Amino acid sequence: MIPFLDLKKINEQHHDLITQAIDKVVNSGWYILGESVNEFEEKFATYCGTKYCVGVANGLDALTLIIKAYGIGKGDEVLVPSNTYIASILAISANGATPILVEPDLNTYNIDPLNIEKHITDRTKAIMVVHLYGQSGDMKPINEIAKKYNLKVIEDCAQAHGAIYEEKRVGNLGDAAAFSFYPGKNLGALGDAGAITTNDEELYINLKAYRNYGSHKKYENIYKGVNSRLDEMQAAILSVKLDFLDDENNHRRKIAKYYLENINNDKVVLPKIEVDSQHVWHVFVIRTDNRDKLQKYLLDNEIRTIIHYPIPPHKQEAYVEWNHLSYEISEKIHKEILSIPVSPVMTMDEAKKVVEVINKYE
Repeated sequence: MIPFLDLKKINEQHHDLITQAIDKVVNSGWYILGESVNEFEEKFATYCGTKYCVGVANGLDALTLIIKAYGIGKGDEVLVPSNTYIASILAISANGATPILVEPDLNTYNIDPLNIEKHITDRTKAIMVVHLYGQSGDMKPINEIAKKYNLKVIEDCAQAHGAIYEEKRVGNLGDAAAFSFYPGKNLGALGDAGAITTNDEELYINLKAYRNYGSHKKYENIYKGVNSRLDEMQAAILSVKLDFLDDENNHRRKIAKYYLENINNDKVVLPKIEVDSQHVWHVFVIRTDNRDKLQKYLLDNEIRTIIHYPIPPHKQEAYVEWNHLSYEISEKIHKEILSIPVSPVMTMDEAKKVVEVINKYE
């Protein structure tokens, strides 16, 4: 059986270094907001090309805290892709603001800049760009629109660690960016973890307080903050794995390139790459008219797949007030997409089998 993602095998590559990093934390006697968090924050900021990084508990908190720290709340609107994972939208709702769904580009699956401007009102405060599946959104026109209307640009980079747009990494393409280090991400921890990157010094200072009960100094609380801190153990593990991220992304690109060049079946639609974007292939998403049939066919041939994602946000029970709405492009995507295996430990023989099986699909 070809697994969709073999996390054990991915982490086994770094077993000795991870164990050493964990031992160092254990023996330090300091387990919250210590040396390991500081080291990772500096290292990850440098990697992304930003001045600052703030480690938090998870990717959802990263998004939520950015919106909170910018003072976006009740009566405000934030534009967000209609086909994103629910976390992007939950972060907006959690602050009392209103998510405004914007249809994506059917070719790239990212928010379509041509659809953005018509949704802007005098209540709009920000555009959330989700770099979905590992490819950067088209940031140049988006940033131009944001500048025109004085809007913040918030990047959701949960699936795009290391992706590049016009020679700059995601995380350094807007006002602030949120990362998830959930174990299955391109840069994955061994538990929940997240971070925020920014060049905004005031935001950085405020976020460091917001993540820690609204406090810069123990027992003195200047904001109504939360407890959302990247812990020392995960920070140490992430520092180890960050050194290998580019190599692992390059292996993902090798697998994806083979798929793009060799999958040849008129029932299958392959993903498109923007010419100015360096994709990191968090997932390799194909589309087909009868997705369930193809998924069963692949499983029968010992290939595991996943659907990212089967239900669009506006059809979720959590947002029942949207259930009557129609977002045709998003609905088409959610009905047809299927993610096939791609990972830093996938072999070319496995990739060849995937191609052979798909090409025989009728």
